[in-house]
Amino acid sequence: MNAVITENLEIREQHGREVAAGERFEFGKNWAAFLSVLDEDRIQTAVESLKEMLECDSLAGKSFLDIGSGSGLFSLAARKLGARVHSLDFDTNSVACTTELRRRYFDGDSDWTIEQASALDADHLKRLGSFDIVYSWGVLHHTGEMWRALENAAIPVRDGGKLFVAIYNDTGSQAARWHWIKKTYCRLPRVLKTPFAAAVIMPDELKRLAASMIKLRPQTYLHSWTRYKNGRGMNRWHDIIDWVGGYPYEVATVDEIFEFYKKRGFSLQKIRSGGVGLGCNEFVFERNAAQ
Repeated sequence: MNAVITENLEIREQHGREVAAGERFEFGKNWAAFLSVLDEDRIQTAVESLKEMLECDSLAGKSFLDIGSGSGLFSLAARKLGARVHSLDFDTNSVACTTELRRRYFDGDSDWTIEQASALDADHLKRLGSFDIVYSWGVLHHTGEMWRALENAAIPVRDGGKLFVAIYNDTGSQAARWHWIKKTYCRLPRVLKTPFAAAVIMPDELKRLAASMIKLRPQTYLHSWTRYKNGRGMNRWHDIIDWVGGYPYEVATVDEIFEFYKKRGFSLQKIRSGGVGLGCNEFVFERNAAQ
């Protein structure tokens, strides 16, 4: 027990140092704000997106590891689908968010465990054992060592189990420009972060508004905020802050991710990559059974 407490303190201290140095975005604080607008409709959207990508109607009897649980929304979705859930996150506030969602919807539930841990800690992931589903959506490219994190994410997947990852698409110079934007955001004084984020998104927002006005449908732009749906149950402003500030930031092509896991004994079961631009390519792999 003392070893676990010491490990958690070390993670919290490391996280705090990286945030203070402008080397890491405070994802957890953004998700804490998101919880105030989380409703049943958004939760159901998350549930349906899991069902679609995992091609199932239920996760009853399955074990589900959420690496980088963030707000806790998809741990909650997996639990609602009947899975035994283990959530972990490097960010102290993200752990608190996930814990809050468990309190709200599955208070005292022994089939949902939550801890603070790093996706870069291979030994810790080995100690967790094997899982039917390992899920890490939009997380591993924020570790600062993406390829090592991708390697580690494969560790807890049992033979025949599924690995569901989503990684930012490599768009060349465009991605390089966003790397600079994200790094700059994280190094700004707190009072300047929101104005900077607003300034960054303003050109695209003005284009959207102008397009809706030209078509005489201003409500289209309004609905892009008031009825925002991204297929994962999120909120638009919190998604924007998560995007503008999301640093560390790494990217990969579809082929790179496919080849990486193919060499490690995984077969691609499902992919969503068309028209994502700078966003995430989504992959569901299955670990081939040992010969």
